[in-house]
Amino acid sequence: MKSTPHRSKIKMADIAKAVGVSAMTVSRAFKGDQGVKAATRAAILKKADELGYVFDATAANLRQNRTGFVAVTVPSVENANFSTTVRAISQVLARKNIQILLANTEYDPDEEERLINQVLRRNPEAMILTGAQHSKGTENLLRKAAIPIIEIWDLPDDPIGHVVGFSNRESVKGLVDHLVKSGRRNIAFLGGETQADPRGVQRRAGFVAAMEAQGLAAHRLIPLGNSPVSMSEGATGLDLLCERFPEADAIMCVSDPVAFGALAQCARRGITVPDDIAIAGFGNYEIGRICEPPLTTVDVKADLIGQRAAELAIDLLAGNTENSDRMRVVIRPDLILRGSTQ
Repeated sequence: MKSTPHRSKIKMADIAKAVGVSAMTVSRAFKGDQGVKAATRAAILKKADELGYVFDATAANLRQNRTGFVAVTVPSVENANFSTTVRAISQVLARKNIQILLANTEYDPDEEERLINQVLRRNPEAMILTGAQHSKGTENLLRKAAIPIIEIWDLPDDPIGHVVGFSNRESVKGLVDHLVKSGRRNIAFLGGETQADPRGVQRRAGFVAAMEAQGLAAHRLIPLGNSPVSMSEGATGLDLLCERFPEADAIMCVSDPVAFGALAQCARRGITVPDDIAIAGFGNYEIGRICEPPLTTVDVKADLIGQRAAELAIDLLAGNTENSDRMRVVIRPDLILRGSTQ
């Protein structure tokens, strides 16, 4: 039986000859080098498709002592804001042909340590971690890693490396001040009591501090359980609030999904929002914009956090930062007033 001859493997030199450019230009085109003209790059990619050539990014990166990816950790892939941040990171890094390796820690410090230990063995070029509270083992791993480390969504006093984030504690002050200015005095807080959700804990602490600064009692704190808390816990929290603090005239929730759950439960119980009770969330989720009444909230700019983190990673990898020891990028959240408090 006559064997079928194997088609010879297409090389960069074949594409270069067909297009009329050098092999180096072909290589730069595949790597996204901005020095290659758009028309030339388009011609190279078209010819590569016609010839069936597939660029081996792994081999190219190995030759340059690069892996071509940045590791990113999030506490939950189900959280819309974290997903928005990851999407922004991915989009910005993709401009430099850098991919992300995503690790979901499930709000578990031990799981974060296990995942980071595994990820570091794959030699990422940098790591972007959501949050700034880690196990001792994680801190040791990261401090020994010879790569840029960027912590996001927080502003830690003693960061491991670089920071892109905001103060969860300070960001609730404007919201509390707004509720007080609107005549509310018996304000409650739903969520944020477990150390598994450090950002929620910081928001609740900020609520207590802001209430005390206003000379008001800050004891109306409703626990919702372990993170991630969502709409169902918000509904349960509203019932607990009515039972324990029936005098409450406003609620600040640890997140918009929790606030939506409380809002829905108010409708079931015949409680009018905002006339009987005002409700505010946190995070500026889509659900808070489309519910009725729309939720007053704090926009933490999840997309901007991801964008700035990715841009910082690119600058650090390229050596373009003036002081690469401790870069600190502060994001300023916005208070968004809507019908649930007005």
